[in-house]
Amino acid sequence: MMSANTKNLRNVVLLGHSDSGKTTLIETMMYEGGAIKRRGSVNLRNMVSDYTDLEHEKGKTIFSHQMFVNWRNNRINMIDTPGFDDFIGEVVSSLKVADTAIIVLNAANGVEVGTELVWEYVEKYRTPAIFVINQMDHPKADFEKTLEQARERFGPKLLPLQFPYNSGANFNSIIDALRMVMYVFPADGGKPEKKPIPESELERANAMHNALVEIAAENEDGLMEKYFEEGNLSEEELGQGITLALAKQQFFPVFITSGLKDMGSGRLMGFIDDIAPSPAERPARKLENGDEISYDPDDKTTIFIYKTTSEPQVGMVSYFKVLSGKLKPGDELVNAENGEIERISQVFLAEGKDRITVDELVAGDLGVTVKLKYARSNHTLNSKGLNRKIRPMEFPESRIRKAIFTDVSSDMEKLVTALHKIQDSDPTLVVEQSTELRQTILHGQGQLHLDLVTQRLEKEFGVKMRFAAPKIPYRETITGKADADYRHKKQSGGAGQFAEIHLKLENYYDGMEEPTGVNIRQKDIEELPWGGKLAFYWCIVGGAIDNRYIGAIKKGIMQQMESGPLTGSRCQNVRVTVYDGKMHSVDSNDISFQLAAAGAFRDAFHRANPQLLEPVYAVEILCPDEDTGDVMGDLQTRRAIISGMDSEKHYQKILAHVPLAELDDYGSTLRSITGGRAKFTMKFAEYQLVPMNVQQEVVRNQAPLQEA
Repeated sequence: MMSANTKNLRNVVLLGHSDSGKTTLIETMMYEGGAIKRRGSVNLRNMVSDYTDLEHEKGKTIFSHQMFVNWRNNRINMIDTPGFDDFIGEVVSSLKVADTAIIVLNAANGVEVGTELVWEYVEKYRTPAIFVINQMDHPKADFEKTLEQARERFGPKLLPLQFPYNSGANFNSIIDALRMVMYVFPADGGKPEKKPIPESELERANAMHNALVEIAAENEDGLMEKYFEEGNLSEEELGQGITLALAKQQFFPVFITSGLKDMGSGRLMGFIDDIAPSPAERPARKLENGDEISYDPDDKTTIFIYKTTSEPQVGMVSYFKVLSGKLKPGDELVNAENGEIERISQVFLAEGKDRITVDELVAGDLGVTVKLKYARSNHTLNSKGLNRKIRPMEFPESRIRKAIFTDVSSDMEKLVTALHKIQDSDPTLVVEQSTELRQTILHGQGQLHLDLVTQRLEKEFGVKMRFAAPKIPYRETITGKADADYRHKKQSGGAGQFAEIHLKLENYYDGMEEPTGVNIRQKDIEELPWGGKLAFYWCIVGGAIDNRYIGAIKKGIMQQMESGPLTGSRCQNVRVTVYDGKMHSVDSNDISFQLAAAGAFRDAFHRANPQLLEPVYAVEILCPDEDTGDVMGDLQTRRAIISGMDSEKHYQKILAHVPLAELDDYGSTLRSITGGRAKFTMKFAEYQLVPMNVQQEVVRNQAPLQEA
């Protein structure tokens, strides 16, 4: 199979909440286009998309899947995506390479939270969008309500091109205001019969048609003049104008379908074929250095890898978009991320799990290759001599964190290795080896996301993983001041160890007055790697301690600060003033003063009103108005401080600062409270003092980290 021309390509991604019918609609579109001879079903587990064992088990789309269908003179590349926000990474990567978004709404459920989430990314990428109100055959289908919700939430640019003559269980007729015809389908769907629009619906159809004519005329002066002169446009002129309007995101057409009964899908495909922009009609892509790259098949080759997976017996599978030039088997490209040379051994088109070998792909096309050694998602590959790097995809920050363990300690290394392999194909998964907490922390988008990872580990790698609430990275500081005298002495025959240190410990803050009653000989203000500061003052006079021991004393203090006296957490914002001490001409050495400094710091810390600091996160919650009270009530049980409330579209937005210790499993709780209709983000804000009653409980229950 030879490659299509850039102008004859259409790259679309299907987006929407879970159960909106995206996968069934794609199956029907492929059937309509002749790519498959018989439509599969979710129940029979025989669909082109959703072909993995995990998806068969769940009965839901979990991964994005790429496929294509030839329609008239064009190839329509399609990407199916999951509807759960736990798998938002699959949506973000697919939108990165799509030229048109097909947003599928459930006619019975209206606009759902998953749809609103993906709309944010459609706007971010400025992707032309087509809305499809699907499942019009559902007994509770409500076209008017769904359209009203969509226009309320996504704006007045949504314009219906179609409306149902009847809906629900008896749905079989679509009135098309663009072509001014009514399509009547046989009971089992398929090719419709064209009939005149009934008199009762003609006024509405004419009003919708005129709105489309105005949109088309606004995009080209010649069309506007003709519209004013004749009051109408030909079908060709109308198509020309709305093509421009769609490409500029000046309007978003709305179609209706029943993917299950194969009603309306062919008309949708015809619109994609005629009106949706090809890659050649999309704006140039921005490179990381600010330059641009156009979809020019005559340019040198650049491809962008948007997704990678690992398959048994195959290895790494890379899904990509050709951004310029042409790609052929045997081409050697340079990875802009790491400088490694990759040889493209084979080039394929994807059709779900099947791959079809091609001789060439041109700029704008979506393809697949295998066994790249150094290329991963977000990498740009170029012809030799080019220095292009596409702006990388940005994924949302994680919303859940769990410490991970294995029942058999010897399996831990195998577990981490497997997790890193999964991470290669899932950039929203973060594996953190925390030296501070001495735990391996897994960060993900939600509990469903981590549950999927657990299943993949067992099925693909034979490793079992269990979760626990991760330790909290507390900080320790002081709010008072204290002096300490500490002598380290050890004698075991021959040269011994001796060091004595007198120091004062105080809380440190910028701009505080210098210590009094001492002679400051050296002053160091150090930014600590974990945050906060250490102010070290050397005030020894008269040679009580040689200056050559300053480094050893600071090292001893820092070692104690890395594992604080209260809970083993790291210390910050303290001022240490070393003002006296003793040494021995034979027995004093660096290790003696390190140990003495650590002991003096520890003793003074316990007497200087030690306080725990905890990480506090800024949390933003968007929830329906009717759930606001329950959400607020739950936040109050989490020691949250509400910093603001506002309205955002149809949501109530709650802004709060919440201790990290209180956010474990918050996503699952919020989903339960709101029935899955809310969403939240969280970002580290600051460290704050822990209330004394909470501190006492933490100190009592948490063994120092060095004993973990």
